[in-house]
Amino acid sequence: MITTHGQPGPLTGLDVFIGGPIQHAILPDGFVGHLQDAISTAIRTVRDSGGNVFSAHAVEQFGAKTASFTPDQVSVRDYRWMQKCDVFVPILPVLDDRTLRRTDGTHVELGWATAMGRPVVLITTQPFVDSASHLLKGLHRVGAVHTIDFDEFSGSPGLLISSVLEATRQQREAVGAGIPA
Repeated sequence: MITTHGQPGPLTGLDVFIGGPIQHAILPDGFVGHLQDAISTAIRTVRDSGGNVFSAHAVEQFGAKTASFTPDQVSVRDYRWMQKCDVFVPILPVLDDRTLRRTDGTHVELGWATAMGRPVVLITTQPFVDSASHLLKGLHRVGAVHTIDFDEFSGSPGLLISSVLEATRQQREAVGAGIPA
């Protein structure tokens, strides 16, 4: 889903892919509330700042429509979004037992983003919880990864704007200078 907000802002012209758990965040009584709030806040913050949003959560209505899509459709859709986006913003929540909520798809997307040279603005508890893999903790060594603490983002969503602007600074400067892609 590409959504464009008509209002110009600091993210105008940027395509932002917002990701995070879906399948393992759908509980018998609905989608995990604090995660839905965080993802909805990220989507709204980007849109209100003029950015375009790619979001499976929006398309799949936070799990209500997930069963309507096949694995083939989801894989192709999300891969195309990664190819088109300027920055990937995954949200990785921590459970009450201080482990990351399972999200296989988001970890695949992190691999795609890194391999494609997309900057990443990762929203998760800082410092990383012990259950985070070495590859996740060390991803900044092989890719352009900026991290925002989950609780700080919840209290100050504007941190996302400044982090996206910093993560995309070089590419925006190149585009502004007329350097061809």
